[in-house]
Amino acid sequence: MTESRKVPKLRFPEFSGDWEQRKLGDVGSTYTGLSGKTKVDFGHGKAKFVTYMNVFSNTVASSMMIEPIEIDERQNKVLYGDVFFTTSSETPEEVGMSSVWLENSDNTYLNSFCFGYRPKEHFDPYYLAYMLRSPSIRGKIVFLAQGISRYNISKNKMMDIEIPIPQIKEQNQIGLFFHNLDSTITLHQRKLETLKKVKKSFLQKMFPKNGEKIPEIRFPEFSGDWEQRKLGDMGSTFTGLSGKCKDDFDHGDAKYIPYINIYSNEKIDLNNLKSIEIDQKQNAVQLGDVFFTTSSETPEEVGMSSVLTEDLKDTYLNSFCFGYRPSIKFNLNFLAFLLRSPSFRTDMILLAQGISRYNISKNKVMDIKISIPSLKEQNLIGKFLDNVDATITLHQRKLEVLNKLKKAMLQNMFV
Repeated sequence: MTESRKVPKLRFPEFSGDWEQRKLGDVGSTYTGLSGKTKVDFGHGKAKFVTYMNVFSNTVASSMMIEPIEIDERQNKVLYGDVFFTTSSETPEEVGMSSVWLENSDNTYLNSFCFGYRPKEHFDPYYLAYMLRSPSIRGKIVFLAQGISRYNISKNKMMDIEIPIPQIKEQNQIGLFFHNLDSTITLHQRKLETLKKVKKSFLQKMFPKNGEKIPEIRFPEFSGDWEQRKLGDMGSTFTGLSGKCKDDFDHGDAKYIPYINIYSNEKIDLNNLKSIEIDQKQNAVQLGDVFFTTSSETPEEVGMSSVLTEDLKDTYLNSFCFGYRPSIKFNLNFLAFLLRSPSFRTDMILLAQGISRYNISKNKVMDIKISIPSLKEQNLIGKFLDNVDATITLHQRKLEVLNKLKKAMLQNMFV
């Protein structure tokens, strides 16, 4: 049987020939992170050190994720082009994560829970960064993980790992490709974060604050106070699934809305429903229903709401939530965003009762007063915020596509 060629599945067309395979230990040497330090040595000083989370989280180490420490000439200083490896983690899949340092900085050290690697041959630093995070190399590192409750790697065994080394010109092309791809991903992440902040600000300002009757931001054609009414005066509650055991779930012609769907979405995600048998004794949900979670681990997460904006047949509510059916007409988008606005969430959090787990009283939720404008104003607010949400979803999808592309390229552009 002939030996398989050492070439990647995807390659820039101007390159050919096998990639060289060399052990990490043959093309560089290791050094230790900070040593001989105690708790009081950290948090002050004119030197810096690269944190564990910086190494773990970033293919290329961030110059922002460094912390102060006193200058200590006995410690190993990091240099441009160095690689850092984490030495332990809670799972084998997360051990030996690598990060390349691309800063020229004085008096910068490496944290105690990582070790450094300094190449003695010329690499394109971006090629090195992404190659060490590729599935082929990660598979070799994970194989070295030792432990039970916590996993560690041997620095010496790491140095025995063979890495693929193409010619420097090809390294440059690959490194530039991934650097540009990551820059595009970062740009979309920042846009997404900005949009989420914008939405948060609108939720704060387009609904009246507690004790006020008009919002801070309003469409110019509207004036006058918003009406305040209790939830219980405008609708009634119903219970979720009851009398069920484990064997009743995950089969059948009916559906139920799971807890996490309500917790995670202002409006019910129709793609996140679970199967159950049809049961005429249960309360079937209807278009316009609102669902509230009844318990959580923190007060801030209790009583999360979600509105059903589509008509569903033979669909029920899970056991850990209750339903609310309005008896008056609402714009459903407006209602969904109103019930997630800071003013309403503040009222809900005040109702949380518990110590290790927090619960809310359905009756007390019905005593909460909400502010309601005319239906025409509701329609405009609902449409505006729905458009903001659609833009956020569009950027999330673009980001998902880019991340999938990066994953595929890491799989196919390295040996």
